[in-house]
Amino acid sequence: MRKSPHSLPWLAADEAFPPVETAWGEHDPAPGLLAAGRTLEVASLLQAYRLGIFPWFSVGQPILWWSPDPRMVLRTGDFRLHRSLRKSIAHFRAAADHEIRFDTAFSRVIGACASTPRAGQSGTWIVPDMVQAYTALHRAGHAHSVETWIGGELAGGLYCVNIGGMVFGESMFAHRTDASKLALAALVAFCLAHDIAVIDCQQNTRHLASLGAAEIPRSAFAAHVADSATLAPPRWAFEPLYWNQLLTPEYKTS
Repeated sequence: MRKSPHSLPWLAADEAFPPVETAWGEHDPAPGLLAAGRTLEVASLLQAYRLGIFPWFSVGQPILWWSPDPRMVLRTGDFRLHRSLRKSIAHFRAAADHEIRFDTAFSRVIGACASTPRAGQSGTWIVPDMVQAYTALHRAGHAHSVETWIGGELAGGLYCVNIGGMVFGESMFAHRTDASKLALAALVAFCLAHDIAVIDCQQNTRHLASLGAAEIPRSAFAAHVADSATLAPPRWAFEPLYWNQLLTPEYKTS
């Protein structure tokens, strides 16, 4: 391991990740930045996620690995189902040509996410190397797409990573109103049906907070991932009855 400026570890391809506690803090140039280097091969990504680490970098940069403290997560039982989204779900369920699908168009979903900049950013972090890496992770059975189909067209969706009983949200897109929110609600319903308590959101955004996501200490997040990753993963298929997890009268609506 060699050091880059600001004491950032530079990892060889097969070198172990440093402890997440050594990531840059709030007074460093990039809080949460842990290391650079290594590879985006499936084994490398799986090891990173099991440790609460994820890659994030732009074109022209090396592979950068992050583990922010605190960590933004959505506890599935805390998902905030706004009245407008509840109405959208009811309308969506009632339409014969509307459906949620899993893993039928992963390449299209990640491609659409890559062409949709994050709020406040002019470009995308889903660079071609990331698309290739997560497509390989999908083929290996660990990355999944949640797709909102309206009238036979892919209207929105998201992709995520699943290891055991842990889900890590990555990115979403929408070509129609509420299409990405419908995909997220479907993912939450799926997780509730399979006793998956937490969806990782990585970083704090106002949009995620409005849906019930909140920050937790990195140590608590890492401990939860370590426990959940040992569980058996769910079967990735969406059943319409999963909507009932959200549409019961007692489920909180705001």
